[in-house]
Amino acid sequence: MRKASPADRFSPGFSFAPDLCYTARTMNVTTVLMTALLSILPISELRGAIPYAVIRGVGVIPATLLSMLFNALVPVIVYVFLSTLHKLLYRWKPYKSFFDRTVERAQKKVHEKIEKYGYWGLMIFVAIPLPMTGAWTGTLGAWILGMDKKKATLAIVAGVAIAGIIVGVLVAVLGAGAKTVFFKSM
Repeated sequence: MRKASPADRFSPGFSFAPDLCYTARTMNVTTVLMTALLSILPISELRGAIPYAVIRGVGVIPATLLSMLFNALVPVIVYVFLSTLHKLLYRWKPYKSFFDRTVERAQKKVHEKIEKYGYWGLMIFVAIPLPMTGAWTGTLGAWILGMDKKKATLAIVAGVAIAGIIVGVLVAVLGAGAKTVFFKSM
């Protein structure tokens, strides 16, 4: 049996089972760190991390699991930031102006859905893998609306899992072309 190449991942009929073993042998630290970084950045989250990892030779399943793991840390990062550093930075006018605009946009995005459906609405909002609907906006929206942190975090993590599955399936089906689904063409 020949060794699988990264290009094989996009071939019809390619099995994911050997993919896990292949990934463990080929995944390098740079790819893991960049995937982690893309997973926690608000501009890319899972939509950027999973295709990036797959293009770099990581299997779809490990790329999805790794990206979901790091993206699930976003609510913790946001809540820690909002309870510490944010209070200090909010005294600075440029930050205050930027933050207030960001909060206003997030509030408009999530308010109606969350008010109507509660934590289920938050989960569904986060699960939609489109710009401005991920873990960052969901966490900020939950904070703005004064939702319970533990329940909101669980809803956000569930939404991250659903979004990860959606993006992972799209990347598995569309291959490298999946990046055009999630990113604007230049």
